[in-house]
Formats: sequence, C-alpha cells, structure tokens
Amino acid sequence: MAFAISKRNTIAFLMTLLLVSVPLSFSTLQQDFMRCLVDNSDISFPVMASFFSPDQNATLFKEELESTAQNLRYLTPSNPKPVFIFEPMYETHVQAAVVCAKKLQLHLRLRSGGHDYEGLSFVAENETPFVIVDLSKLRQVDVDLDSNSAWAHAGATIGEVYYRIQEKSQTHGFPAGLCSSLGIGGHLVGGAYGSMMRKFGLGADNVLDARIVDADGKILDRAAMGEDVFWAIRGGGGGSFGVILAWKIKLVPVPATVTVFTVTKTLEQDGTNVLYKWQQVADKLDEDLFIRVIIQTASKTTKTGNRTISTSYQAQFLGDSNRLMQVMQKSFPELGLTKKDCTEMSWIKSVMYIAGFPSSAAPEALLAGKSLFKNHFKAKSDFVEEPIPVEGLEGLWKKLLEEDSPLTIWNPYGGMMARIPESETPFPHRNGTLFKIQWLTTWSDGKTSEARHMKWIREMYGYMEQYVSKNPRRAYVNYRDLDLGMNEEESDVREWGSQYFKGNFERLVKIKAEFDPENFFRHEQSIPTKIG
Repeated sequence: MAFAISKRNTIAFLMTLLLVSVPLSFSTLQQDFMRCLVDNSDISFPVMASFFSPDQNATLFKEELESTAQNLRYLTPSNPKPVFIFEPMYETHVQAAVVCAKKLQLHLRLRSGGHDYEGLSFVAENETPFVIVDLSKLRQVDVDLDSNSAWAHAGATIGEVYYRIQEKSQTHGFPAGLCSSLGIGGHLVGGAYGSMMRKFGLGADNVLDARIVDADGKILDRAAMGEDVFWAIRGGGGGSFGVILAWKIKLVPVPATVTVFTVTKTLEQDGTNVLYKWQQVADKLDEDLFIRVIIQTASKTTKTGNRTISTSYQAQFLGDSNRLMQVMQKSFPELGLTKKDCTEMSWIKSVMYIAGFPSSAAPEALLAGKSLFKNHFKAKSDFVEEPIPVEGLEGLWKKLLEEDSPLTIWNPYGGMMARIPESETPFPHRNGTLFKIQWLTTWSDGKTSEARHMKWIREMYGYMEQYVSKNPRRAYVNYRDLDLGMNEEESDVREWGSQYFKGNFERLVKIKAEFDPENFFRHEQSIPTKIG
C-alpha cells in the first residue's frame, strides 16, 4: 500500500512538472503565479499554453495584447504593459487567478471583448504590476427555447450569442448591441443598448441570472450574491464588483420578417430640417421601429470639392415593409422613404446589416468575433431631453467641418425605455430622454496629431453643453470617458459618478463597500468604496 501511495505521489509530481515547466527566464511573478494557479485549481493541460508574456514570446504577447483592442490610442510603446496575459480555460481557473493575484499583490484587469473606450480592460496607468485575465476562451452559449433563455459565457461576443440563438430559432432574439464583436461580459454590465431597446429595453433589462467570481475567489449566482449585487452588475459598469463568468439572458420574440433601410440626406438635401424633425418624432414612433442617425462629413457632389455634412438614417423595423411604409408616412414623411429603400430579411440578417457586414455575408461571419473598427480615437457621449434648435445644429455643422474624421451617432429612446424606472437598474437614462449621442473623432497617425484631435472633441463637447442634459450632464458608462474624472485622492468621484448613474451612484458605492470592502476590483473609474 505504501508503494501505491508513493507511486501515485510520484505521478502527481511528474504531472505538475509537466504542467508547470516554468522557464527560469520568466519573471518571478509569473513563475509564482503559475505555481499558485496549479495549487488552487484543477489545471489539466499544459498551463503555459494559457499564458502570454514578453519573456515567453514577445511577438505572440504583442499579438495577444492587441488582438481585441479597439482603441489603438492605448497600444503605443509608452502605454504600460501587463506582466503577462492569462487566458483561463475553465471557471475554476478564474477563481484561482483571483486568489493568486490577491496573494501575490498583483493588480487585475479583466477583458472579455477589449472594447473599453479608454483601454481600461488592458491598460493600467497607475497600478504596477498588473496582469490581464482574458476571458475569450470562456465563450460557450447554451440556448434553451423551452425556458426562453440562454446562458452566455463572458468571452462570447454578442454576435456569437445572436448566431447561437438563430441556430435554434428564427423567431427568437436578444435586445443588445449593434457592434457584433462586443464581449458580452463587459457589454451587459454597462447596460447594453441596441436596435430593439425601444421594444424590449436594454440587454441588462433582460438578464435573469449571472455567475461571478468575487474578491475571495468564490463563484456566486444571483441567489448567492444577493439582489443588491445583482442589481449593481446590470448597468453599474465593468471591473468593480467581480469577474463576470456568464449571464443568463431572456430571449425575446422577433418576427420572421424584419425590414431595414438607410436613407442619407446632406445639407444640400434639406438635411438640417429633416434632422430637426427626427428629433421631434424619434422617441414617439412605433416601438417596432428604431431609426438612428449617423452623422459625418462628406464630399460635395460638385466640382468645388468642398465638404458637407451627411446624415444617414439607418433603421430596423420588426415587421414587413408594407406596415413600415404606413408608419413612416404617418409619423415621419419628411424623410421621403420609398418602398425601394426598404429591404426585408430575417432578424439575424438585420443585425448584420446594422453591424456593417456586406449583404452577401453569411450568419457564420458573426462567429469570427473580429472588430470592424480599429483606430486611434476619442469618444464622448450625451443625452438630449429637448430638440436641438436649427441654429444649434448649424453651429454643430461648423464644428464638425473643422475636424478631419468626425463621427456622431444619435440613437432614439422612448418606448420601453421610457417605462422602466431609472432606479430599476444602475442605468438611469430613461423617461424624458429623446435620444443619446455618441461623439467620436478618429485619426491614423498615432501620437503625431493626437493633441489636435483631442482639443477639437473637447471644444466641440463644450459647445454642445447648452443643448444637452444638465445637472448633471449625463454620460453612458460603456462610452467610457476619463475626461469626466477619475478615482484620485484629490477628486470628487460624484462628478463623474452622477453623470453615468445619476442618483443610483450612492447605492452603487454602498454595495461596493459591503461586497468588495478592500477594493480589490478597481480601475480609474471603478465604483469606489466611499464618497469623499
């Protein structure tokens, strides 16, 4: 019997050596973390395969670091880099990662899709050393039509979730993001708006349960975490309360036929007056209809070559084109929509249309999970409660024409969004909001022109102050904007906290203090444990 025990121990020892054959060239921190990981989880594969570090392979490390990042502004040589990137294969590995990071005093950054506008999922400016826990390998999606629900793991993209739903049913969907490469882990924790929000609310409004890892490395579901924490993670922003492992989402009914259109008006085609009318009707239209406006500069079709402003009305309608035409002729005839502008398709194809895929692309393209947008950019957001007057729009056009590649997208509210109380989840931008604005400026020459573009968007944002929400001037947490303020000793966190969450901020802080009192999960704009 003694021999059997000795033999078993020897085999276990040899397996550990195989799994954790850590080259001495690796940093001490990485060696310690890898050994701790094996001690605290059921690692059953060569653990090195889940690590990327400059010591291990600088090229692969760079590729992995940049793989899902949207904002190239945070991938310059001067930006701080993690000691290593760890990609868990199983939920137990996430638990062990939290335990080991805490033990070794390593700061964690959590990445599911890499879309954080200020790079907070892969860069830590004031925390050293830090590591990235990348959840992209945890991407299973299980759809259960009998219960009208699905479990989606944090590393799955929203496009994958849509695809897995339509695999099972052409008449079920989920009301979340327009960008198909968003990681669902970080997407829903900020609210998650999409083209069906006027009918069904936000993605976060349609979450039934969740699994998270807390600061002690425990996996908690809704019952175990409690209703306060479950409330906080559905709109309170990522990286504050724990590691989201998976969401249980509620599926919603979609018709077999969905209609889309894009109609563009320039200033020379009465674009200003059409947009002024859109502001008056967009939140009051039939709830099956979502019309957003994509505004950017464009070349005039004249020999002068001067630039103009292009306003593109992009729509998804949950129904056929005949009924859509009736709705438009009654409520928004100024757009001049014709039957020829309309295309009928399935819901999944309408999702791809709005995401920017070519019409020839098959739904399987959603599985690639690749971002269609990678650039150096700065973004901001606003919420509008009264129509911006024509003179205000004309002033905005002058501002936009000063910039190289400005972009602004206006998304309508109303419908279900106006009926859900603003304290129902941390996301407070509900009744009284006509539409939300996303402001963007992009550039391709890195640091060379960054200061000029940053100056422009801040001045444009200042100009718009008179036309948007006030006291506070509101902002969307998933359009992260560090200009609003950060967690610093001298700063007042209420300045940015109230802009994202209004009166819900105080409740978020209270829940944070009780659930993560040591502030283990933190970043530049995470929910703090106290105010002041």
